[in-house]
Amino acid sequence: MQIEAISINPPDRPIDALPSAEAQEARSTTYIKDGKFVAAAAKILGTALANPAVVCRGLRAVAAVPNLTLRKRIFWHFYLAEALLVGRWMKQRKIKHLHVHFGGAVASVGMLTSQAWKIPYSLTIHGPEELLNVDSYHLREKIAAASFVFCISDFCRSQLFQWTDPATWDKFQVVRLGVDPVMLSPQSRMTTSGITPPGPRTLELVSVGRLVPAKGHRILLEAFRILRERGVHIRLTLIGAGPDRAALQEFVDRSGLGDAVTFTSALSHQQTLAQLRRADIFALASFAEGIPVALMEAMSLGVPCVSTSIAGIPELIRTGIDGLLVPPSNPTAFADSLESLTSDSGLRKSLGNSGRQRIISQYNLPLNQELLAQSFEERLSRSARNKPVEQAR
Repeated sequence: MQIEAISINPPDRPIDALPSAEAQEARSTTYIKDGKFVAAAAKILGTALANPAVVCRGLRAVAAVPNLTLRKRIFWHFYLAEALLVGRWMKQRKIKHLHVHFGGAVASVGMLTSQAWKIPYSLTIHGPEELLNVDSYHLREKIAAASFVFCISDFCRSQLFQWTDPATWDKFQVVRLGVDPVMLSPQSRMTTSGITPPGPRTLELVSVGRLVPAKGHRILLEAFRILRERGVHIRLTLIGAGPDRAALQEFVDRSGLGDAVTFTSALSHQQTLAQLRRADIFALASFAEGIPVALMEAMSLGVPCVSTSIAGIPELIRTGIDGLLVPPSNPTAFADSLESLTSDSGLRKSLGNSGRQRIISQYNLPLNQELLAQSFEERLSRSARNKPVEQAR
């Protein structure tokens, strides 16, 4: 399959600061916002003059988006400008299908590209943002315009079923994400189980995620405080950055946990994996998720996980088998599950081993990439068969 990547925005870091594989991908990606505003404006003007019908269709598509405030409608006209550039690039490259990840602004550009240029497009919906903001994201309209939609979980698909006619449900297909269990193997782990001083060993608890309310870090810290009050020897490392950092740090200081909690801020992927390889337990107290890759990576490494029974997480972790799940927003239940792991090395090993097998069988990235390729081939072939003759020309 020939795949070419186009991105609205450039990477959030200089290319030479990216890992080699990401840097290679970044160099081969086309960027709409590349900083060359005069050149972009000239391309848009040239496209409009050469393809007035495309512009008219795009303007009609913007006008058809319901319930837009004046400010949002202005933004949608900017999306149309970007869509003109995306479609121009696709026509030049003779690319016949556009696939978009996530249902936010980038899908707005994708939908307008499809409608203006009469290019079929499809979506992968991850969640949770678009699933929590269906109306403001205009997700119904984007789904209606898409040829097909891949969902990363059964939960995700079920949410899309809520807002669509059952006659269109065949449009949705679950294609799971995954990680590479060969690269992320338990043999590469380095736990703190080597030579230790006399007395109880201090276990390492790690959590990875942006410091935002949806990740539930405050609940995790409250659970951690309960553990410390019970005399459990454990340390917590929080990996990630975000607007909640100051409030979380204030809670740690007020609770007297400063000697046991470390905020690393955002780390590179390799640095994050190094922290995971040292972990005895991984925790994620989220209120809203898709299916977190951070959980998959910890499970692939054989790290026992505690998380919440929300969204697609129960599809990944069967509680008591592949890890432990607790109700969201319940610090006592979270503390109880963590304590059961800290006091039972056999349970940690059992859940870690089973969690890895779960990744190998269901969330194995190389295998799921093959399934994704097969799904694309089937869906694109089906779309080609159903295409009207006048469009096929």
